[in-house]
Amino acid sequence: MTRKRLLFLWMAILLLAAGVALMLYGEEPAPVTPEVSVNFPRRLNPEERRRMENRRVLPAAPQPQDDKPRGPERPRDPVLAALGSGKSAVVVEANAIRNSPVGKLLLECILDDSKENPIEELKREAGVDVLQDLDRVALTDDGVIISGHFGNARWDDLFKQRATSGHYGDGATVYHPKATEVNLPDGGRVTRQADSSLATWGGQMVMVGDSDETVRAMIDRVEGRSAVEQPVLNETQTYGEIYGIISADDLAKIFPADQGDLADRFRSIAQRIEVHVDTSSDVGIVADVQGVDTAQVEDLGKSLGAALSVARLGAKEQDEKEMAELLDLAKVRPDGDRFKVEMAIPLEMLEKQLSKCGERRREREERRKKMLQQQGQAATPAR
Repeated sequence: MTRKRLLFLWMAILLLAAGVALMLYGEEPAPVTPEVSVNFPRRLNPEERRRMENRRVLPAAPQPQDDKPRGPERPRDPVLAALGSGKSAVVVEANAIRNSPVGKLLLECILDDSKENPIEELKREAGVDVLQDLDRVALTDDGVIISGHFGNARWDDLFKQRATSGHYGDGATVYHPKATEVNLPDGGRVTRQADSSLATWGGQMVMVGDSDETVRAMIDRVEGRSAVEQPVLNETQTYGEIYGIISADDLAKIFPADQGDLADRFRSIAQRIEVHVDTSSDVGIVADVQGVDTAQVEDLGKSLGAALSVARLGAKEQDEKEMAELLDLAKVRPDGDRFKVEMAIPLEMLEKQLSKCGERRREREERRKKMLQQQGQAATPAR
């Protein structure tokens, strides 16, 4: 698995969790079974508040020149500053998830899908150990932002002759991949221009965007040359191991094909979805769905409730016990022009699915060791 695919794996996990949670909208909350121990992230806890405050390492942003009243200026979090405005932004607390039970299972699956260990490969080529150095991964409409401890990274060694580079702003280096020649089926060759750029900043962030202009805009926001009046994500929303804002259009794309009408209504009614996921034990998901028209939001909830009832009946009729149990763990809290969905995914259920990755990898390792032993015995001359 490439590093780019690894990043999108996290996004897929979040979207799947949020999508399932939103489809589990029921009119009456079902009690969580005693076997499940889950923390539903609803607000900053004391540890997360300290984490939020410790990340304010940037000077206050410049204030727009107008007459609007504003609160006192305060230092900023560089990752949130880089996000800017937009419809969607999702942050994965990679370091926290890595040390959780779910994170260990996911790591097994990442390694299982790779012929070579991508973590060791990156450490060897660039001096970056993602298991120790990586902090957060943020995915936005504009690109990807990665934060961590990259002071010893050898980015020039990693890119070598594959990109041109130049300094930008106070502490950034921008890398733009060179054009490459691609062989065509008819024997011809065509030059393909790169459609993305990458920048490193201050030994603590890597930013990937669709163009040089996008990456420079991120750097300008971090270094205070531009400011966003309404950022897509603010620091009071940074709780849970995964958190963020997802547009209704993005989330509707993962609805099943037979729910196309519901997906279209979702696009037109829901304004935005704020999602928080806790992975400390059993996975807890809280999705806050907001809309403008109260009546339409309530009607959307009823439609989702009908979809839930059908799914429950289908799971029971087909004797899909795990799915039926999962549906029974959903709660909903309607509140005027919004509703919150709470859902628990038992760790035991995830272990059954994800542990297969580790089993396959261990089996391959055993076969490889036996093969090497057999080759060594065959090469040993008889006495």
